[in-house]
Order: sequence, then structure tokens, then C-alpha cells
Amino acid sequence: MAAIDVAGYVADLKDHSVDHGFHVHDERHFVETYSLRQVWEVDLHPEEGCGGPLDLHLALEVDPRVLLSFEDVVSELAEDEEPPDDFQFPLTFTWALPPLPSGPDLLRLHIDLAGVGGIELPLEVSAIDSFASATDAPERRLSIVARHNVSLARILSGEELLCDVFDRCLAVSRFLLEAAESWLP
Repeated sequence: MAAIDVAGYVADLKDHSVDHGFHVHDERHFVETYSLRQVWEVDLHPEEGCGGPLDLHLALEVDPRVLLSFEDVVSELAEDEEPPDDFQFPLTFTWALPPLPSGPDLLRLHIDLAGVGGIELPLEVSAIDSFASATDAPERRLSIVARHNVSLARILSGEELLCDVFDRCLAVSRFLLEAAESWLP
């Protein structure tokens, strides 16, 4: 029997995100047949952003070697022993907006978002400027990414709820929704 029910944990993440003001749109589960690596993806956005320009994509990557190593350690523990906090899965949050005719200054945006995400949720800000033709003005596509490692020991003990992470993601989402009003026509 598996030490951790990953599908159950993803279902709990979705429920927990709803408790923190998000609306879940879609969920996908991919399994790579050769390595059995898995990715669970969830599309969500703040409740007040339904039909809005902002998309938030959550992805949990499950490396079977990490999961099996953790299960080996757990199976060798005494009943009252806690597993070491050495095993983690990466959880990635990616925000995206449609092409922006008047996109923001990236440095200013990054500084502003650093205050919203804080030390607990460091954010990467990137953009791609594209030109439909040589005479057209550029359109900027923004991408904001946050990475957080999820502890398997804390999942096993039921302590990995990510309240602070979801609260900060909601604050970032709301900031981007408000700012997008000036970036979009």
C-alpha cells in the first residue's frame, strides 16, 4: 500500500484552493509511460476573476523515484517515528495574461510583485514581445512563475495544507487582475 495517496492530495489541494478564494476550472493528470513520472495540473483563478484575462496554472510533478524512496524509508520506521523531511515534490504556479498591447515595465512589475509574494513565495517575471509583422507594434505576453516544494513527510502527517502559499497566490492574482485593466485596451 502506498504511503501517500497523491490523487487524494491533489483533490485536497483543489478543495483547499476553493477555501482560499479560487475557482477551479480543469484538472489533468499525465503519466509518462517510460519513467512513470506524473504531472497533476489544475487550472484555477480568483473567484472574482471568472471570465477575466488571468489564468493560473498549478502543476505538481511526481517523480516515482522520490515517492518510492520515501515509501522505503517510511516502511522501515518504527510506529512512533516521524519520517525525515528529505523528500519533496515541486509545485509550480504559473500566471498568464493574454497579449498586452501596452505591457508593463518588467523591472517595476517584478519589484511590485516581490512585495506581494514576499520571501515565502518568490516570483519569476518574464515576457515575450512578438511582432505580427514588421510594421506592427509589439504585443507583450507576461508569464509569472512561483515554485514551492511540497514535503512528503508533511503530506503524510496531514500538515501540508499550503494556506500561506494559497493566500499569497490569491494576492498575486488580485494584483495582476487590477493591473491588467491598464495593460489591456
